[in-house]
Amino acid sequence: MNTELTLSTINKEEVARYLGYGQNIPDERVQELFEECEKQVLDCARARYTYKVFDFEIDDKARLVRILGTNLELTGNSICRHLRGCEKVVLMAVTISEGIDKLIRIARIRDMAEAVVIDSMSSAAVEQACDRAEQVIRSEYPDYYQTFRFGIGYGDLPIHLQADFLNVLNASKTIGLGVSKSCMLIPTKSVTAVIGLSKTPITGQAKGCQTCNMQGRCQFRKSGGHC
Repeated sequence: MNTELTLSTINKEEVARYLGYGQNIPDERVQELFEECEKQVLDCARARYTYKVFDFEIDDKARLVRILGTNLELTGNSICRHLRGCEKVVLMAVTISEGIDKLIRIARIRDMAEAVVIDSMSSAAVEQACDRAEQVIRSEYPDYYQTFRFGIGYGDLPIHLQADFLNVLNASKTIGLGVSKSCMLIPTKSVTAVIGLSKTPITGQAKGCQTCNMQGRCQFRKSGGHC
């Protein structure tokens, strides 16, 4: 499954949080900058997503999850915990297009303050696109409960699996999403994630800090917040 998503607005509270405002409210000039940058991002963004649903099996001895019907194996204790108790797994990729990367590069030459806001605005936009994609998945699999989305590179799930993950989704062809030699997604404002589907309510799973590869380095946590 792959399609486009429409973004008509961007959550500016999230943007302020990305910028480290915490509970503080940006002043009038910054809010005006938010409005200017939002228009630029929305004009350039082309939100697209793709996903596939698979059966899987957990190999506790090898500490990996085999995605059946593919050659993909997701390794690590954290992804095994994430999918335990689920019947199916969703592999999902979302991007808001290469135009955003160009917009950020140009802004960095013109005005660094503007570039920082555009970067944060774009991060908030791709997260909103992910939320929208999850809503679509939920509507198409109404009999299942969903786990939170678990990103490639979180916990001990290796970032080097990005290329194999994208190949399974044929993401380069379907949504124009690739990966660099250093395993960075191209375009950069993109997300890859694993979501478990379960017939019964999912309990005992913690989202965020203890599974995140930014643990110990996260600016949100340093300022008292969280994702």
